[in-house]
Amino acid sequence: MRFSLTTWNINSVRLRIDLVAKFLKSARPDVLCLQETKCIDDAFPLKRFRRLGYEHVALNGQKGYHGVAIVSKIPFESTDIRTFCDKLDSRHISVSFGEKASIAKPLVVHNFYVPAGGDIPDPALNEKFDHKLRFLDEMKACEPLHPRGEDRHILVGDLNVAPHENDVWSHKQLLKVVSHTPIETEKLQAALAAGEWVDVARERIPMSEKVYTWWSYRSADWTVGDRGRRLDHIWVSRALKDAVSDFRILRDARSWERPSDHVPVTVTLEV
Repeated sequence: MRFSLTTWNINSVRLRIDLVAKFLKSARPDVLCLQETKCIDDAFPLKRFRRLGYEHVALNGQKGYHGVAIVSKIPFESTDIRTFCDKLDSRHISVSFGEKASIAKPLVVHNFYVPAGGDIPDPALNEKFDHKLRFLDEMKACEPLHPRGEDRHILVGDLNVAPHENDVWSHKQLLKVVSHTPIETEKLQAALAAGEWVDVARERIPMSEKVYTWWSYRSADWTVGDRGRRLDHIWVSRALKDAVSDFRILRDARSWERPSDHVPVTVTLEV
């Protein structure tokens, strides 16, 4: 069975529901994982998604900030929400697929929105940066994020770290900028290693190539200089490494009217 999944930090699902609809009508992924939905669960645009064919929805929202959601054309077996750093700030949701979706072996999807970390890369001076570092440490230690053997897991989301030199427009200029500091990249890589995850983008795209999924709103024209960062990630467990058949980043979405500063990232697997 072919299974496609998209991750997208939408930066307000209600504000950009027309962009989401445009994407879903064109790409038609089986599952869409959204971050920064910025709305309480009762305000999520369920009817619009259902009209688009996405009848199965798992929500972890809050008013005005953060929020994650998974919408799907195929039914879930179960859903789960985990909290990190003892904060109820709507940064994780997971679902499992199985018999209801005609998937023979269980498939678990984790959707994350890692804290951005503020502007000052010093945990002693910046509580937001300290929170981010602790969050990454807890991801590393979290047992459900350690798939082993035949466990078929996918971890996606806005992880707010660009881990490699060519995941940013200038490695040297961004070494002291939050999202690419050595301590952040080390902690994200440690979480990846602890779970024996495979970073799909870098499995399929050579390290020598620049890869971005985010471009700042601060630039009037994001295409000038192409000053991007790869903040949005798709990881798969070892058991799914050879199942990946396609991987795409929809750069053009950054030029849509009133866009998110992130673009959709899609993986296709044969499950």
